[in-house]
Amino acid sequence: MKCELSSSCHTFVAVEKFPTSQQLICDMFKLRRLTTLASTIKYIFLVPVFLFSTASFAQDGKAIFTANCASCHALDKKLTGPALRGVEDRWSGDRARIHAWVHNPPGFMKTDPYTESLHKEYGIVMTAFPTLADKDIDAILDYVKSAPLPGGGPKDINPVEEDNSDMTLLFGVITLILAIVAFTLLYVNANLKKMADDKEGMPAVEPIAFWRNKTYITVFTLVIFLIGGYLITEGAVGLGRQQKYEPKQPIFFSHKVHPGVNQINCQYCHIGVYQGKQATIPSVNICMNCHMAINEYKGTTKLITAEGREVNGTAEIQKLYKYAGYEPGKPWDASKAQPIEWVRIHNLPDHVYFNHAQHVNAGKVQCQTCHGEVTKYNEMFQFAPLSMGWCLNCHRTTKVQFDNNGFYSMYEKYKEDIKNHRMDSVVVKDIGGAECQKCHY
Repeated sequence: MKCELSSSCHTFVAVEKFPTSQQLICDMFKLRRLTTLASTIKYIFLVPVFLFSTASFAQDGKAIFTANCASCHALDKKLTGPALRGVEDRWSGDRARIHAWVHNPPGFMKTDPYTESLHKEYGIVMTAFPTLADKDIDAILDYVKSAPLPGGGPKDINPVEEDNSDMTLLFGVITLILAIVAFTLLYVNANLKKMADDKEGMPAVEPIAFWRNKTYITVFTLVIFLIGGYLITEGAVGLGRQQKYEPKQPIFFSHKVHPGVNQINCQYCHIGVYQGKQATIPSVNICMNCHMAINEYKGTTKLITAEGREVNGTAEIQKLYKYAGYEPGKPWDASKAQPIEWVRIHNLPDHVYFNHAQHVNAGKVQCQTCHGEVTKYNEMFQFAPLSMGWCLNCHRTTKVQFDNNGFYSMYEKYKEDIKNHRMDSVVVKDIGGAECQKCHY
């Protein structure tokens, strides 16, 4: 027994016997093994965290690009603005100047000849993004620099598709690794508790089978719930969306040949785009206006399907004649014509109102904004997602064209504000383009 003097009284405390050298060595080896295991677990945990962080940063650059830039810019194609791949080379790698340009294009352009030349080439000034932080712009630039080049196949005509890498597999692997780490930590914790109990002389408790262990059951249930919820939500969000939808049509119609090579104006066939809600599909007599004289295909442009199969253009013209009830060399009786059963590609939900004339005529929106570079399509497909988020993002960034536009004559206040430099521009959102009742009423 040893007497220890405290500040208030004498207390006798039983002091344990010092451990032997053999016990010390044994304890040291145990501690070393546990330390090594803990370090290993730490690094195992850090690897997926690093991977997840890297993937998140890359995904952030893509997400910011899609949300703010994709409506006017593509990576490798000219749209409303120039292609963005190689943008840093054109700016001599000076990101500070790019930051200043993105934050205030009208002000920056006054002292910069390069951006002034862009204005003259494209006829519009880029929308200002003062809310984008420098790190967000850097993330976009990093994404543009690292995005894969287009593959060059028939499907690579979509300028927004070059970056649609699917991160689901990577996230699934990271989740699996984290689950393994979690169960390993639980196992280590149980062993440490058992060792502590043995050290204190407490009786060992028989371990519970994993299928009866409440902790394991809870974790497994949560994992199933989260995975199921994610898959259900993803499926529900994607209901009715059909981006890249490319059905087989009764007649192979090449936009690459008609509006591309032959430069036929879109409105010649889609006559309702300036006056009505629907763009309308051309009737047989519109096709026959040209093909009564053109009865064979002599173009040099190859007609290629999405599968890579070459099409006989003359045979497709003969299909048109069958629908029209026309025999070359004889007078055509239009009353014998049958409508061509074209398969509709672009569909919006019934509760959504969309008017082509409002966008094309009043809004001065180019066809390529929603339909992509149609003049390069062999077969037509749905270019844009046509989701509500995609539409709203366009309304938040697209400037209202007031000049020589009688439709917007009632917005004199905005015109005066722009004229007096109280504001640089007005976007569609400012005149009600983000109000629910504009599209749902």
